[in-house]
Amino acid sequence: MNTTKNDKRVAPARKLVFQLWALMMALVLLAVAFMWVAQVFLFDQSYIRAAAQDVKGKIDAIRPELAWADLAESPELLRFLSISVNSKTLLIDQDGDLIGAYSFGHPLDLGLDHSIDIYWCSVQDSDLYDHVLAHEDFFYAPSSGTSSSTVMIGIPVRYAGQDAYVVLNHSLSDVYSMLDVNRRQLTTLTLLLSAAASILATLLAKRFTRPIFTIKGAVDEMAKGNLAAKPGLSRKDELGQLSDSVEALGRELQRVDVLRKEVIANVSHELRSPLALIGGYAEMVRDITWNKEQKRNEDLNLIISESKRMTEMVNDIMDYSQLQAGYLSLKKDVYNLYEIVESEVAGCENAAKENGIRLRLTSSSTDIPVSLDALKISQVIRNLLYNAINHTRDGETVTVEVRDAADDVRVCVINPGEEIPPEERERIWERYQRSQHQGGRKQGTGIGLSIVATILKAHGMPYGVDCHDGLTVFWFACARSR
Repeated sequence: MNTTKNDKRVAPARKLVFQLWALMMALVLLAVAFMWVAQVFLFDQSYIRAAAQDVKGKIDAIRPELAWADLAESPELLRFLSISVNSKTLLIDQDGDLIGAYSFGHPLDLGLDHSIDIYWCSVQDSDLYDHVLAHEDFFYAPSSGTSSSTVMIGIPVRYAGQDAYVVLNHSLSDVYSMLDVNRRQLTTLTLLLSAAASILATLLAKRFTRPIFTIKGAVDEMAKGNLAAKPGLSRKDELGQLSDSVEALGRELQRVDVLRKEVIANVSHELRSPLALIGGYAEMVRDITWNKEQKRNEDLNLIISESKRMTEMVNDIMDYSQLQAGYLSLKKDVYNLYEIVESEVAGCENAAKENGIRLRLTSSSTDIPVSLDALKISQVIRNLLYNAINHTRDGETVTVEVRDAADDVRVCVINPGEEIPPEERERIWERYQRSQHQGGRKQGTGIGLSIVATILKAHGMPYGVDCHDGLTVFWFACARSR
């Protein structure tokens, strides 16, 4: 037997382990990206802004004193200002010329210190020099991403009785050094976190997919014909439930496989018997009884009877297969249900008499119009009657009741005998399933009741089986036509 191979190679990018690993790594990288964005656009700017506000706060504390003091008469105030702000301080006259400079509280010689000349030229070339000439306050703090690393503050003052100007330059090099250290640490943390996350994601992905592969292996074994294969997982989560479902599926497939083999054996046996009888009696008619009319007719009647029984078995199997496949459609019309039941009871009389069983029909009415497919409902009643005959002891009576109620009509086929165990009452409607309480008079194909269930479901008619007081009642109900 040819078996389709399921072990197809899967591209690495499509493997579940890789997909889970990639998903977890994507989450980690998203978290790392968020940390970098927060560091660059939030924390860096916050540190710079905090340092600038600290400088501004110190200036604001001295500003009232600068408003009335003459720095020529209080040179220590200018020196103190340079020390408190920890900055380079330029003193500019009312014409915008540099007349003094301090570096962290120490006076500088303008002719000898070239760094002051360079710094003064940068101030003159900047937009801030317009504020100096206009004697306007200004406060400049660098933002994240700019090349500048200094806080510059301009303050109008008095010097030697004239308007003057002080420019303070506070370097944020310490802050930028701290930010650079933070970024190096964050880079190291990113690498370590990514490596640890990659290892952890690999372990978790393999741990998560291991039971899935175990279940897949069991399913593959079942596909190869080993229906006893099972995952054997003991888990309390959804994967455990999936494992239990696969095991339940395996058990059901084993049961169906046993029943399939049994029905093949039964059908083979049931077909072999009438074929053997037909062949044997045909030869007998040809060779022995061909000239004896009475004996010949008996043999020919037996041949015809066995041919009909074989035809019914084959038709049952074909009808069930077509009904399950949806190839047969119902041809509904309004029929008299009583006449259908009466006709099938009469048709089964001979089969019942052969086993000493009586058939009795009772009905509350002989005119019961119902919309249905007459041929299919006839098949339902016939299968129910054969089922009752097969399970009734010799000399007993099978009763068919047609109960006409206000809203619907119920047809009941009642036979005495052992009750069907409650756990089997649902399963007897399944294909190839036979109740274990039967007496074994006629094995049949094992699909009679499954045909009944399929036809009644197609009609939308409720049906069932009840057992009480030593009686088994198979029934179905249909709505009366108005």
